[in-house]
Amino acid sequence: MDLPILTFAAITKRDLLGQAFPVAAPRRHLEAAADWLLRAHDKGQDGGVSYGYSVRGGWRPPYRETSGYIAETFFDLAVELGQPDYRERAIRICRWLCRVQNADGSISNPAFDAKRGIVFDTGQVLHGLVRGFEETREAEFLRAAEKAGDWLTTVADAEKRWTRNTHNGIPHVYNSRTAWALLRLHQQKPTTDREAVARANLDWALSQARGGYYDQNAFEADVAPFTHTIAYAIRGLLESGLLIGDDRYTKAAENSARVVTQRLRGDGFLPGTISVSGEPRASYCCLTGNCQMAIIWARLFNRGGDELFRRSAASALRYVMSWQDIATSNLDVRGAIKGSQPVWGRYSRLTFPNWPTKFFLDAMLLGKAWLT
Repeated sequence: MDLPILTFAAITKRDLLGQAFPVAAPRRHLEAAADWLLRAHDKGQDGGVSYGYSVRGGWRPPYRETSGYIAETFFDLAVELGQPDYRERAIRICRWLCRVQNADGSISNPAFDAKRGIVFDTGQVLHGLVRGFEETREAEFLRAAEKAGDWLTTVADAEKRWTRNTHNGIPHVYNSRTAWALLRLHQQKPTTDREAVARANLDWALSQARGGYYDQNAFEADVAPFTHTIAYAIRGLLESGLLIGDDRYTKAAENSARVVTQRLRGDGFLPGTISVSGEPRASYCCLTGNCQMAIIWARLFNRGGDELFRRSAASALRYVMSWQDIATSNLDVRGAIKGSQPVWGRYSRLTFPNWPTKFFLDAMLLGKAWLT
């Protein structure tokens, strides 16, 4: 039997029995996750970060979209851990992203179409390119970022919205996170089009608000979204509002963040999908969404001091830590965060994608002063 199959059989058995791991000091969990993300980068081989480790063939090829925002985490870890290697890796990722960028400035997902750019993927890579330029002042990174930004403005429709070149060919509220990336570029190189397109998509996101949740915020039409995309939408609104000083976006994000706490169990479990009406639609936890919501709650607590947000972030992270194996000798999974708990949950089933671990690290860094 293949090693990945044996690995996931053991994980499935543990999850079936409900055998969580003892939670250690937060620093140990952070360092184990950081080490795993380094291994994921090594497995990417040509500069990008591997999609992750899966029962479907073990380590998978590098993933452009998430490599973009993992570069940011590596820059942060270089400072936090005092290890320059993380910074060097972040720069290497940014150079790789420049190489795989399409001539029109977009970013594709070869699993779907090697040439057709995707709005969301391009936006997430734009985050990494802007940060790469901020950190290094390398002109190559700014040129690539501007190409990506120009493409994002060009493919917007007559109302300046992203209704094409999107996943499944439908608009998504979670592209607020792409709008945030475009506004970050606008801060470096202002243009009227960049700000106008970003605002148009953020305003449309607000128009989809339904009591703290959002219509048209899932990967597919007419289904309950994962907490992963719910958090994407909220974070994009929050950070965009903070960046440009627009309270409409920050207030909407804070309201949504507060509403989601109502679905947080005492042990830190969030249902993997939640309907637009706020009803749980899954019995598993999307660990990625837990980590992303913890980031949002931590950001809000660190800014305003609301204890509800601190408690929520700490609880959500403790739940994730309780299912993170930081002691196994199997380096393919040690320190990594699964897509779902249990591992057979519908979100990234039987996989340790790279992005849950990235978001876990971001949340842990935000909460390091008060997380116990």
